[in-house]
Amino acid sequence: MNKRLNSLDAFRGLAILCMVLSSSIAFGELMPAWMFHAQTPPPTHVFNPNLPGITWVDLVFPFFLFSMGAAIPLALHKKAEELPFHKIFTQLFTRLVLLAFFAIFTFHARAWVMEKNPSSITQLISIAAFACLFLIYGNWSAFVKHKFALALKIAGILLAVSFLAFYSFAYGDFSLAKSDIIIIVLANMAFFGGLIWYFTRKQPIWRIAILPFVMAVFLASKEDNSINQLIFESTPANWLYKFYYLKYLFIIIPGTFAGEWFIKESKNEKAETASKKSLLLVAVIACILVFVNLWGLFTRSLELNLLLNLIGCACLLLLAKQVKQSPLINNMISAGVYLLLLGLFFEAYEGGIKKDFSTYSYYFVCSGLSFLTLLAFSLVEKLGYLKGLTNFLANNGKNPMIAYTAGNLLLIPLLKLTTLSNYLDAMNTGPFVGTARGLIFTGIVALITVLFTRIKFFWKT
Repeated sequence: MNKRLNSLDAFRGLAILCMVLSSSIAFGELMPAWMFHAQTPPPTHVFNPNLPGITWVDLVFPFFLFSMGAAIPLALHKKAEELPFHKIFTQLFTRLVLLAFFAIFTFHARAWVMEKNPSSITQLISIAAFACLFLIYGNWSAFVKHKFALALKIAGILLAVSFLAFYSFAYGDFSLAKSDIIIIVLANMAFFGGLIWYFTRKQPIWRIAILPFVMAVFLASKEDNSINQLIFESTPANWLYKFYYLKYLFIIIPGTFAGEWFIKESKNEKAETASKKSLLLVAVIACILVFVNLWGLFTRSLELNLLLNLIGCACLLLLAKQVKQSPLINNMISAGVYLLLLGLFFEAYEGGIKKDFSTYSYYFVCSGLSFLTLLAFSLVEKLGYLKGLTNFLANNGKNPMIAYTAGNLLLIPLLKLTTLSNYLDAMNTGPFVGTARGLIFTGIVALITVLFTRIKFFWKT
């Protein structure tokens, strides 16, 4: 296996760019409801937790979570055999702290958080904050001597802390509770997912066994004076950790299995015997199932959706029998089919599938679709198709922190300073033009990210 798994990077790149796209398209009654979170429909985008269904926007976060889970064994399997536990723990805890700081700093560095009506100076400060992130998270050791690289990181941290300590924000005095919740969740999942994988890496069945206990805490957390309620509400730092975040272990933990299967596949010396036609058909059906579920679950055509899924899953299982020399493909299909169908049979529970407040159907369906989508990326890479597109996505997936922040901290301030934002705002005239607005914005963010990836400058934790 290559040093990096290109298909996993491409999968992650797809997720991160879709996150950017979902926040940059036109808003309001101009756009169809399936272009937004199912629970925040146009024209008002007011959160309605009673609306069941999911859209493509609801898939991108679990896709990213799943890719994070898959990356855990890929990043740690050699270290786990060579290093003592305290060094692994230190690495995981350091990543937790760095991601939490990233969540806090990037939130406060947004111009509209600094001021209700941002001035040109505020926009420039936002750009300066983006540059500061390069000092803190950049892989400077690849370009300069270690001591100088360390000095740059320390300088970046001091600048960032000074900004947080002394700047007068629009909401008032600085608060740790104000942060990017998406990154806080990812920080928790990286830490707890890594620990769980480490302790269960030789007995994966125990990794699965943890999930019913997590479920038990959630289901009984509203019982007064129960141990479940105590566990659910206990936290050493409310701004950093809540048991509520651990619900996403239902996506992270399945992802770790995918990562392990890719490692085993890299050691598989037996040649693949399945025809290209069969492998391509697996990839196509896997992708079709994603679109079928987005349509069926959003439009609430539940019976037809289940029937189509049963047919599609049966086809995948039959095709898997033709791939006798690849445990990876068989395992990915089996896990994807099982979790997808399990999620669909959970659909009626908790008022239907929802991202917010997330339901068990959501975890299982998204995990199942993640297995199948990652498999599709892997097969497309194996067959040599769409190399340009997958490499472009992979270059974004290798630098997700830059892709995630470039829009808010660099591109938007630049557009405001140059008044070019007026041209983008003028595109809020209809669904097609409104989507084009998002595609232009996302495309620029992607190009910025690819630029740094190609010169091998990465942000790392």
